Amino acid sequence: MARKLRLEYPGACYHVINRGNYRQDEFATAGARAAFETCLFEACAKSGWLLHAFVVMSNHYHLAVETPEGNLVAGMQWLQATFANRFNRLRDERGHLFQGRYKSLLVEPGEALGQVCHYIHLNPVRAGLVTMPRLKEYPNGSYWYGRRPASRPACLRVESALAAAGGLADTVAGWRAYEAYLTWQAEQGPAGRNAAYVTLNRGWALGTEDFKARLVHEHGVVALSRAWETAGAKEVRQMRWTEECKRCMQALDKTDTDLQQERKSAPWKVAIAAHLKTTTQASNRWLSERLQMGSAVAVSQYVGQLRRAGGDGRKWLERLTEILKT
Repeated sequence: MARKLRLEYPGACYHVINRGNYRQDEFATAGARAAFETCLFEACAKSGWLLHAFVVMSNHYHLAVETPEGNLVAGMQWLQATFANRFNRLRDERGHLFQGRYKSLLVEPGEALGQVCHYIHLNPVRAGLVTMPRLKEYPNGSYWYGRRPASRPACLRVESALAAAGGLADTVAGWRAYEAYLTWQAEQGPAGRNAAYVTLNRGWALGTEDFKARLVHEHGVVALSRAWETAGAKEVRQMRWTEECKRCMQALDKTDTDLQQERKSAPWKVAIAAHLKTTTQASNRWLSERLQMGSAVAVSQYVGQLRRAGGDGRKWLERLTEILKT
């Protein structure tokens, strides 16, 4: 059977789902769920994603994610590979952690996206892990952050769920009203009833027929559904990398002339490379060409040495980080 193609374009929203290999409880412990959550927030920061809702269960996870740069595939590759490597290294294990390809359904912004958020928030209730009154105590999902705005990661956008529940405000009163709304959903609504919510994790797109028709017309779903994956998304990503690199060079008062005249392993070059590898998906090859550092292998070695030993590169990186904060 042919594999489903990934349609990517800037601003696309998705309902993403994946399970542990052979449905194993990869997230059975609180530590494993928290580790995946940390990795997810890192992926969002690196990829520029907006996270509208998420939940980590014992053997699977759900995400409602928006990709302003049209880069779902690259971000998901990093997320799953990085978490699997960390998980296996910690337990001295090998092998695949997830059951295979993640499922990703395109979601229309607005009501459909809000419905997916409700569905994701109610996952622990449907699974029998908690009752609805105790849902706010389930720590591994976006609903937990609702009443804890100070703890929210920068990527989290709770407004989508609140807006779709009747234009609720992001306040204490608004979250009380949202809890009452989810209670109704769990008992009677489409995000809670088995017969209705099953459609929220099936198919290829969630939304109105007009939304699906536009996807077919504007993005050529049948013939060109990998277009953004192979060309457009790459271009958008590299534009972002270039802008961030320019910002770093301006912060350090460096020019293209400095790139040409100073040595490949100049500490300030290594500092910029380390910053971009942490905050974007910039590849070693791209960094080596943009910063004139020789080769992709050299970039990896220079940045690795900075992270292990520090030295002048660490000082430049600390200076860069401090300037970019202001």
